[in-house]
Amino acid sequence: MAITVKSMAVTGVLSAVVIVLGTTGLGFIVFPFGASITILQTPVIIGAILEGPFAGFFIGLLFGVFSIIQSALMAATPIDMAFVTYPYIAIIPRILIGPAAWLVYALVSGQLKKPSARKPAAINPLAESAAIIAAAIAGSLVNTALVLSGFGIVGLFPWEAILPVAIANGSLEAAGSAVIVFLVATLWKRIPRGSGKSRISRIIKNDRP
Repeated sequence: MAITVKSMAVTGVLSAVVIVLGTTGLGFIVFPFGASITILQTPVIIGAILEGPFAGFFIGLLFGVFSIIQSALMAATPIDMAFVTYPYIAIIPRILIGPAAWLVYALVSGQLKKPSARKPAAINPLAESAAIIAAAIAGSLVNTALVLSGFGIVGLFPWEAILPVAIANGSLEAAGSAVIVFLVATLWKRIPRGSGKSRISRIIKNDRP
């Protein structure tokens, strides 16, 4: 997948979004009943969907490095110290978010199939929307599962406590990611959220002789 000026620009913007969400605290949603989730993974997933796995990898790497720096400067919990002491817990899950999300997106949308040499395939809004949602859920769950597993490996959390936390936080974060990524990606791609053909498919149709 070629690296273009557009790809670098989108990657740069989404990387900046990660930093803004982290430094301002807007990347964390606290619910009235005490639970909290992060949406910092959403720019990584969006980058992977829009510009491919390498963009997602880079934004995820920045996400991981930023988590370590922020934890070192503002360490307030054992989790913060774990990111500093065991940086691979912050890095490895985050660099895998993008590639995992892109792979699921490509599989569901059919992009891994051999393209037709005669004409580009029209975008199916329903299939594209399903692919975006599936990618968002997959990327979020990869982050949750690997980070919590890292905590279990270093002994920060007992393994018997990890599954309930993964189910509670993981499901909320996956749902939040699905909503945010779906809204942003469909708006960017100009995919209609109802019936009808996408703007791209209309352009293809109008360009036919």
